[in-house]
Amino acid sequence: MRLSLLAAVIALACVTAAPGADPARGKALYDARCGGCHTIAENGPGPRHQGLFGCRAGTQPGYAYSEALRVSGIVWNDAMLDRWLADPNALVPGNAMVVQLAPLATERVDLIAFLRTAAQGPRTCRRSNAPTP
Repeated sequence: MRLSLLAAVIALACVTAAPGADPARGKALYDARCGGCHTIAENGPGPRHQGLFGCRAGTQPGYAYSEALRVSGIVWNDAMLDRWLADPNALVPGNAMVVQLAPLATERVDLIAFLRTAAQGPRTCRRSNAPTP
């Protein structure tokens, strides 16, 4: 258990501390590629991103998620967002967002850096891996 926790911390540090991460470039990418469906503060065609980090996927109130995402067990952190942005359908087959938004690792690092700053705020989602009722 301690070893897997250490591995997770190291992996997260590698993603978070990526050299050259630029939140401003991330915002431009977010506006261009994500903004048609997502905003930080409000649900729209896609769920809002405020309070995203530490949330269990598919639990943001007021949004109708796919069954695949609701039961995925994913908790959003830098490493999971990196995998999701690279290929959402590979990470969670059958999810409703099958668009590949950021195939380049540099783009994903920038998007995550932006979200780390912009998505701060109160969480209204579930924070554990316990099944939703």
